[in-house]
Amino acid sequence: MLDIDDLAQGGSEPSPEGLRDAALAAEDAARAVAGVTNSEGGSASASRSIWALATSHGFAAAYAATGYGLSASVLAGEGGAMVRDYAYSSARHLRALEAPEVIGTRAGERAVARVNPGRLASGPMTVVFDPRVGSSLLGHLTGAISGQAITRKTSFLLEALGTQVFASGVTVLDDPHRPHGLRSRPFDGEGLPVSPTAIIEAGMLERWLLDSASARQLGLEPTGHAARGVSGAPGVSTSNLHMAAGHVPPETLIADITDGVFVTELIGMGVNGVTGDYSRGAAGFRIERGEITGPVAEFTIAGNLKDMFLNLRPRTTWNSAMVPMCRRSGSRG
Repeated sequence: MLDIDDLAQGGSEPSPEGLRDAALAAEDAARAVAGVTNSEGGSASASRSIWALATSHGFAAAYAATGYGLSASVLAGEGGAMVRDYAYSSARHLRALEAPEVIGTRAGERAVARVNPGRLASGPMTVVFDPRVGSSLLGHLTGAISGQAITRKTSFLLEALGTQVFASGVTVLDDPHRPHGLRSRPFDGEGLPVSPTAIIEAGMLERWLLDSASARQLGLEPTGHAARGVSGAPGVSTSNLHMAAGHVPPETLIADITDGVFVTELIGMGVNGVTGDYSRGAAGFRIERGEITGPVAEFTIAGNLKDMFLNLRPRTTWNSAMVPMCRRSGSRG
């Protein structure tokens, strides 16, 4: 049972006034953090969607899903030296959202911690990705193994099926059946059945992500990853994609780093899906002798995704299953 429709399970729809009060409470909690100087606001949302699909092959089915969100974004510092940060919570069930006060306080503390950032010297450096931005690496993976990229020969992983693309300790899973999952679904965008699959297993690339059209061109079977909007032909998308947790606690991972950077923000879109070349602006915190120290900003992470994937290590803890932590990629200021 996916259990992605809160109202079907006895949940109640929040009123506009209730959403407004939650957004205000999150913003107030953020502004109450010492050092916060301004606010970009708080927000709260609620939705319920019904997806119905009928195909010429005789498939006809529908399902409903609810979604709730709460966020706050604030600034710290003065004048041209202001920095911003945010926090949010998303859930299928209203009761699963974090409290507004928790979200607001986290947003405020994150912004204050970034005040007066330093600069990094150019050179190779160990990089650790915060969960909020680390998931982008899995996004680059799925783009490279989508059926459209493979049929058009526009992927840096074009010849990689069945080969080692990550370190042996890395497993990437896609689970459309996760209860309460934000991307759970009972069927794909073409009405085909979906099931949990291992996309990367012990570092090996096990499958492409195929809809029916790309599967026909490749002489393969569709993988249940078709996705569509309200119009147009299907594309390809994963569901609850995640990296299996590793065996290294985050404290141990960071303690092992003599000279590195903990990245909390990525800027720009400097990623070449054909070659794998990677160059993105970033901000975060310095890691020195195993400890996270002061904030840093306006540096560039540069390398190639093939090398970054092979040198990546996942960490433990509940949210690390959703994102990777990357080590030993190149960095330059």
